[in-house]
Order: sequence, then C-alpha cells, then structure tokens
Amino acid sequence: MSLAPREPEGRERRVYWAVADSWTIVRRDLTHLVRQPANIAWQLGFPIVSVLLFVYVFGSAMDVGEGVDYKAYAMPGMFAMTMAFGFMNTAMAVVVDRERGVTDRFRSMPMAPSAVVTGRGVSDVVHAALDLVVLAVIALVVGWRSDGGPVATLAGFALLLWLRFALIWIGVLLGLLVPNQEAAGNLFAVAFPFGMVSSVFTPPSAMPDWLGTVAMWNPVSSTANAVRELFGNPLPAGDSWIEQHPVLMAWVWPVIVTAVFLPLAVRRFQRLGR
Repeated sequence: MSLAPREPEGRERRVYWAVADSWTIVRRDLTHLVRQPANIAWQLGFPIVSVLLFVYVFGSAMDVGEGVDYKAYAMPGMFAMTMAFGFMNTAMAVVVDRERGVTDRFRSMPMAPSAVVTGRGVSDVVHAALDLVVLAVIALVVGWRSDGGPVATLAGFALLLWLRFALIWIGVLLGLLVPNQEAAGNLFAVAFPFGMVSSVFTPPSAMPDWLGTVAMWNPVSSTANAVRELFGNPLPAGDSWIEQHPVLMAWVWPVIVTAVFLPLAVRRFQRLGR
C-alpha cells in the first residue's frame, strides 16, 4: 500500500495548481519587494508629504465644521487615499513585467491562466498592509488616535485593505492595456481626481452641489467615512443615504469593483498576443 500523497484529480487538480501557481507569483513579487526596499519609501513618499502638508501647513486653516479637530478628520482620509492611489503601483509593475518579457515567459509556461493576475493581487495586498503599518505609525507620531476600540480599529484597517484589493484589478487591467511605462506614469492624472474628489480632505457638503454629489458617491469617500466611524473620528455632516451608511457601502463598493474588473483583467491577460 503506497503512502505517497495522492495527486489531485480533475477539477480538484486544476484548483490545486491554480493556488500553487498563484503562490509562486506571490513569492516572486514579495522577494522583489524585500530586495528593493527603496520602492516602499518611494511609494510612501506622497502620503507622508500629504500628512506633513495637511496637518502642519494647511491644518490650522482647514475647517470642517462644528469645531472638529482637522487632524482627527484628515488622517483616516489619508489612509483611504493611500489605498486608492495604490492601483498606479500595480499598473506600473504589470507594465514593467510585460515590457521585460516576464509576462510572456509566464504565459509560455504550463501554469494556471489566472495565476499571474491573482498572484499579483495577493502580493499587492501584502504590500498595502505594510504601507498601512508605516502610515499608521506616522499618524500616531503626529498625534492621531483611534477611539473605536481594538476590534473596531482592526475592522477599519480591514476595510482599507478591502478597498485596495478591489482597486488592484483596475491596476492590473490598466497595466495590460497601456502601451508602455511612460503611459502608465500618466495614470496619475486619473488617480489624482479619483482620490481627491472625495471626503478625504473636506466634507462633500462644503463643495458645490454637483461636485459634492460626485464626491459622496466616490468609493473612496465611503471607505474614508467608514473608517472614521470605526475609529471614532469625526464624520462629515451629511443627510444623504450613502453618507448615512458608510460601513455598508465600504463593503459593497469593492464587491462591485471586483466583480467588474477581475474578470476583465483575467480575460485581458489570456488574450495577450492574440
């Protein structure tokens, strides 16, 4: 009687190799991260500068109403903005792999078609978690505190990673669509209004009506408001349905984004070179 582990068969076998191949991609991406720590400093540069500007330079002039401490209001928004802008890093990494022939090499191997895309997603979530840890330490240094308790605080950070997970698929799709690294660098023009036209730095009620409506329905606003609620930080005043249910929408928006863009990203990867 053989004691060797039984090889998975049929559908079970395909699932097994899809997971195994995805884990190989995750290990590869994280190895690159460990060997190039300067990339972490570069990607955290913008949110760190934003913290310094909005807390120390503009903070004393910002008024979100009702005598709210702007630091307590802005920091959860900066967490959400960092997660939102992360899809640019994903897109750039995908473009670099494609231009260097790494993507074609993966496609020529006997591996699960979804492994490259899902592996990138998992590794980017791990990277985003590291970004959040560093940003949270900076926030604590400048005086921000969470008053929501340990469970609510962890739930808030989970929602931030949930948003980042959903936006990864937009980054992967854009990385497969743009022609080169220069074009990928121009994606900042897309990411900047996506992150800024929201409740990150100011309540939508303080904006012109049409712009405030856009900001209210921005997924970044829902996540920013949800983590403010969970952290026990000030929430923007607003009577709209979506502003009254931020935690619900912070879960729903990423589900919608993932349902739309994950299949598109996998399909685009499978169609490369056709």
